[in-house]
Amino acid sequence: MKVVRRSYVMTARKDAAELTATRLVGAMQELFAERRYDDITLDAVAERAGVTLQTLLRRFGSKAGLLAAAAEDGLARVEQQRSGAVGNDLRGCVKNLFDHYEEWGTISLRLLAEEERIPEIAGITARAREMHAKWVEQAFAGALAGHRSVARQRLHAQLVVCCDVYVWKLLRRDLGHSRAEAERVVLGLLESLMPTQKEG
Repeated sequence: MKVVRRSYVMTARKDAAELTATRLVGAMQELFAERRYDDITLDAVAERAGVTLQTLLRRFGSKAGLLAAAAEDGLARVEQQRSGAVGNDLRGCVKNLFDHYEEWGTISLRLLAEEERIPEIAGITARAREMHAKWVEQAFAGALAGHRSVARQRLHAQLVVCCDVYVWKLLRRDLGHSRAEAERVVLGLLESLMPTQKEG
């Protein structure tokens, strides 16, 4: 019975520790969307997560360690979400893209604004760019398959640009378009690049 009890206690402690880590990562992501990296303090993260600073430091060691954990969590969630795009369904791909940017666009823009100053952030944005290029390859595989060499590279670059976070920012924030109208604009751009996949 003692062995069973000890196992139960250890499992409960592990679950509690994982929950605490999840809260800390979420708090870091929330604060990063609100302010510059240099303006985020570990005290603020701990307070947002409802834990002590000592608990945060025991788990992640430093601000850089917490940033790395928050980035890993974010990239994994983004990859899972964006895997929902289905080739040959332009409208579905655009919806998938906007689902992503409506949730992660603010953080993405913050990362891009700070990547030149902070090496750790530059590493995150490099991985995000690779992920975006891979998503374009998968989402528009049919259209890309119809081109070779230079023409394929050019089309891929055009698709990457059309689906970039700065296009979302321009349409949604700078021009003030509704999400529905912004999606129609991007859909039109994609259809102009891939007329054979134009929807009726």
